[in-house]
Amino acid sequence: MIHCLSDGDAAPVPALTGHNHRAAGEAAGSGYPHLVHGHRVVVLTGGSSGIGRAAALAFAGAGDRLVLAARGRERLEAVAARCRALGAQVRTVPTDLARPETLAAVERTAVEEFGRVDVWVDTAAVMAYGRFEDVPAEVFDRVVRTDLLGAAAVARTALRRFRAQGHGVLIFGGSLLGTVATPYTSAYITSKWGLRGLVRVLRQETRDAPRIHVCLVAPGAVDTPIYRSAANFAGRIGRPPPPVDPPAKVARAILRCAARPRGTVTVGAASRLIRLGFVATPRLYDALVGPLMRIAGLSRERVAPHDGNVFEPAAGTYARRT
Repeated sequence: MIHCLSDGDAAPVPALTGHNHRAAGEAAGSGYPHLVHGHRVVVLTGGSSGIGRAAALAFAGAGDRLVLAARGRERLEAVAARCRALGAQVRTVPTDLARPETLAAVERTAVEEFGRVDVWVDTAAVMAYGRFEDVPAEVFDRVVRTDLLGAAAVARTALRRFRAQGHGVLIFGGSLLGTVATPYTSAYITSKWGLRGLVRVLRQETRDAPRIHVCLVAPGAVDTPIYRSAANFAGRIGRPPPPVDPPAKVARAILRCAARPRGTVTVGAASRLIRLGFVATPRLYDALVGPLMRIAGLSRERVAPHDGNVFEPAAGTYARRT
């Protein structure tokens, strides 16, 4: 049921070729030559890990020019090196969405180095496990600040750039948890529900600009290590409940969305069924989701309360609360 973005490793995604290249060209059409694979300038916030990392490798494999932004410089440079090995031109900008002023350097780098921004993908997120009353207020607030208010700051920066140049595709990493609710993930769910509403409003407000697109790619559970790096006040380390998709699958959906923008793209075989249960049988859903979350969404591995990577990039160990 849970989609999260992480500090994990992901295999490179092959460049789209053949039919998909032709589809991209058709989507580009008259006035969109810069949106064909190999000609785009792509910014990725959250590009050092998980789905963001997989998307960076996918865009690099397609020949696009990249500006990668994330908190952890070491992981950011490691992903950049992988992208350059695939032949891509890459620039990196250490960025923290909890400090929205850092986004100015991302936009400036893209414009000064490559002349524009054709696609901006935001997959940056952090997470916290625990009952709402057990999660410290500062942890809850920081998750929302990063995942929702950080996304709003990205939108503000990207849309200003797109308005100035007359085109652009803005893609946010959403989640199945932006449409359903599960216990022990209140801050993340609050953020993803808010993000879904924000994206809908942005689409309404950019109807006057037909060459500007705002999209949401919303997977279900994805195999990334954010479950271990998340802040945890549940006593047991989180894990992705089945069925679980690889980050590369979500990255391919992002590439398709960049070439042929769609309002919302759902990834994951079980997502529609889970949403149907949430809407059509709410009492049954609420009765079952707690036990299922404790069985499938939390591992048996015990852990003391800690802040995870909510305030700082993951470094392998976390400050424990007493």
